[in-house]
Amino acid sequence: MQFFNNQDISNLNKIYRINLINSCSGFKSANLLGSISEDGYTNVAVFSSVTHLGSNPPTLGFILRPTTVPRNTHKNLKDTGYFTINHIWEDVFEDAHHTSAKYPDDISEFDMTNLEPEFKGEFKAPFVKNAPVQMAMKFIEEIYVPSNDVMLVVAQIQELYVKDELLKEDGLINLSEGNVVTINGLDTYAVPKFKKQLSYQRPKKV
Repeated sequence: MQFFNNQDISNLNKIYRINLINSCSGFKSANLLGSISEDGYTNVAVFSSVTHLGSNPPTLGFILRPTTVPRNTHKNLKDTGYFTINHIWEDVFEDAHHTSAKYPDDISEFDMTNLEPEFKGEFKAPFVKNAPVQMAMKFIEEIYVPSNDVMLVVAQIQELYVKDELLKEDGLINLSEGNVVTINGLDTYAVPKFKKQLSYQRPKKV
């Protein structure tokens, strides 16, 4: 096996180090966050750090890099209090990846890709049309992590939309059946496949 100690990692070429450390943690979630500015400009951006924080209340979080440069998603969700999370599926991952390009806040990534905005009911922020799982989110708080100069953004699920064929009797959302993709590192996409659902585990009797 290849071995790297802390000093080795620090001395690596910057791009190599970024790729290595972004991929060593394992496969990550692949989501599009939809938002809208107070002026009505829509925004959609790919994020690979969305994670479950709790089920009651239903809470998710994601990591935001330093806001020393413009972050349209962050500004929009802070200004309006709302945004959406949409799972990326196989048919759109290249367009989804393009949303990482830095456009001015008055240019919508929806207009620069084949992704389509979808508005549901009274919720102001746009969903991504045809996404197999769509979530309407309410901003709750943000927690600064000084050691890495990043922000943990915490939000609560207000509405959840799941394609019928993905939702199982026990509440499991089988993402494989929706061809939901995952991200390996920064820019590599994969489509995981369902293997087996295992039961709740208890200690063995000794």
